[in-house]
Formats: sequence, structure tokens, C-alpha cells
Amino acid sequence: MTDSLRLGVAGLGTVGGGLVRLLAAHADRLALRTGRRIEITAVSARDPAKDRGLGNALGGARWYADAVEMAADENVDLVVELIGGETVAKAAVEAALSRGKPVVTANKALLAHHGVALAAMAEKAGVALNFEAAVAGGIPVVKALREGLAGNRIEAVYGILNGTSNYILTSMAESGASFEDALAEAQKLGYAEADPSFDVDGVDAAHKLALLASLAFGAKIDFDAVHIEGIRRVSALDIAFARELGFRIKLVGTARSTGEGLDVRVHPVMIAEGSPLSHVDGVFNGVVVHGDFVDRMMFEGRGAGAGPTASAVMADIVDIALGVRLPLFGVPVEALSPARVMPVTARQGACYLRLSVVDRPGVIADIAAILRDEQVSIESLLQRGRAPGEGVPVVIVTHEVQEAAMARAMARIGALASVLEAPTMIRIEQIKRA
Repeated sequence: MTDSLRLGVAGLGTVGGGLVRLLAAHADRLALRTGRRIEITAVSARDPAKDRGLGNALGGARWYADAVEMAADENVDLVVELIGGETVAKAAVEAALSRGKPVVTANKALLAHHGVALAAMAEKAGVALNFEAAVAGGIPVVKALREGLAGNRIEAVYGILNGTSNYILTSMAESGASFEDALAEAQKLGYAEADPSFDVDGVDAAHKLALLASLAFGAKIDFDAVHIEGIRRVSALDIAFARELGFRIKLVGTARSTGEGLDVRVHPVMIAEGSPLSHVDGVFNGVVVHGDFVDRMMFEGRGAGAGPTASAVMADIVDIALGVRLPLFGVPVEALSPARVMPVTARQGACYLRLSVVDRPGVIADIAAILRDEQVSIESLLQRGRAPGEGVPVVIVTHEVQEAAMARAMARIGALASVLEAPTMIRIEQIKRA
């Protein structure tokens, strides 16, 4: 057996603790697989006296308050960054790469904003920068795109990439709860943070989608160009209507290659019951990939948590132990093409539109006239209840329409005196089968 691989682990939270436990449980198995003993020789965390339930698993590992200082330790061969955020994490990763040390990170925000620059540093140093755990937890989708599907031209990637939002939408669908009540339940169970904004506003999913899009299309993705919407405006009423129409509502990240550029966006969508991703519930993640030779591939599993994410971190460590080194995004940085990300207004697709209108003659005719003027064709219309002079919900499903036209129509409809609140629009996404 060759020399050991000495790890410096920055961050001993949920994932860091999971990695320590995994290594303690499977050190012998990992040594057989890699021909090297993998051991933690240094850690960086705020409070070394805190009881993390790790027992003696860290052995004689040196403790550092400063992750950058830990990265410079000459007895550390590989730095594992599990801090999160951008400032300290970026400094630690740069410190490791500048010293010719490979890095494994689970930090999607860091890579979504600084991935190209860090990839260039890693290439210059001739070391690996791996990030399997940054996207979809324990699902090996990064390895699948970068290696397993390398012989394909990727046409589209669709993903449920945030377990918190998926849990909330699943809870609303199963119990009829409001968004607020489902969020409170998710927080009580530990699935949502006290400040859930990154999750429920779609930012976390967008970070992950930007990385998948870079991998899938060999492109530099400007994160600021990614269209992002969260799930705060999805109501129990929308979920009930979706079920009646044969749909499920999910927060989905979409990355497609089109003749006009890349279509990269995160927002709630309606997908048909029985279609890919419709059955991915609770805290699970799911990713669908379309390639020109494999047709459709489906990946599903736990997208977060100590065990699944630590498993993905260890997969990256094992690659490095075996001497595997691939470019961060599958191709060298100089080969990444600047991506033209299409504005969401260029989207062509069907839409669900829910209105609250005064129940009186002529209202539907006024709405239909606006849709006609904007070249929006109606596939179906539902009105439930009868309340003369009061508000009733009206649901319209459109045929495929350009989103710019839909936006104009919504603005005009929302200005009608008979429309009592801002219209709700949810896009209907056709995730094709193989």
C-alpha cells in the first residue's frame, strides 16, 4: 500500500460530521479500493470543545480556527471545504490550490459565482477540484455528466434540486396545507432553515442548475442571467387545480440548448402526472438528462443530509486517491464557451393562469378579448362556484405561447376592475419521455 492521503477538513457541521463518521466506518474498505489509507490529519472549526458526537473519530487531528491556515499545513495533502458561503471558503480553496493541493468542495454558491476562476487555478496547479456533493446530495449526477455521458451531446437537463421546497410542495399536495403552514412544518422537522429564503426563493436550486448547465453544455454561465422564481406564491388552490387538470406542481430547474442560446431557469412548473420528476416527493431530488445517444436518463435520491452528502464527498476523495483528475466542468477552462442565456420572455410553452374575478356577466368575455388580442390561445377554462357580485376563481390553460405575449396579457388582465387580485401564472413544462 502506498503512502496515506491526508485530509484537512474545513467545517464540522452536518456534512463534515457525516464525513468523519463515514471514514471511521469504512476506512479499511476505502484503503482496499484505493490502495491508500485515507485519514483526517487536520480540521478547522469554530469551537474545538463542542460535543459533535464524534467520539474519538478525529484521533490526533490538529485543530485550526482559520481554514486558510489549515490549508497551508504541510501535513495536509487534500483540502475538503465544507464551510459554505463564499468569503472564507473561497480564501481556503484558493490557499490550497495556490499550494498545489487538490480540493473537494460541497459549496454550490462558491462555484456558481467563482467556479471558472477557481477551475483555472486548479488547472494551472495541475490538481483536481471536485464538487460532486455540491449538486443533488448523494446522487452522482456530476460524475454522470462529466464522465458517464461524455459520449453524448446533452440536449436538456431538468432537475428538482432543492429538498426543502420539494418537501413543502409535497406537504401542500398531500394535506391541503397553505405554503406558510407547510413551511412551518418543514422548519419544525429541520428540513428548512429559520431563514428559508435561499431554498424557497429558488436561489439554492439556481446555484446547482448553473453548475449542471456548465457541465452539460461546456459553457460559462453568468449566474445573474439565470431566471429565478421561488414557491412563495404557490397556493393550496393552485395545487388543487393542478391535480384536477392532471398535473403536479414542482420547483424545477431547466437547462436546454436551443438555436437561440441556452434556456436556463428555475421556477415552479406544472408537470403531467406520471411524467419524469412528477413522483419525486418529500426531501428527495431528481434529475432528468436528455442526450443524443442515451435518450433519457433519470437520477433520483436524497439531495441533502449528513449521510448522502458525505457519500458524495468521499466519492470525490476516492477519485483523487486513485489519481483521477478531470477539468471542473468536463473541458479545460479555455474551451468553455461564453453562453448566451435566453431571457425568460423568449420561452415558448403552455401556461396555467388563475384569476380571482367578480362573478358577473361579461367578465370572461373581457378576459378572452385580451387573450385574443395578444395571440394567446385557450386550451381549457375552469370556473368553480357561483357567487353573483363576489369573487370566484377562474383557471385558464393556454396552448403554447411566447412568454412575452403572456406577460402583456397578464398585465392587461390584472388592470381590469373585475379582476380582484394579481393573476397567478405557472408554466406548464413538457419533460419528454425517452
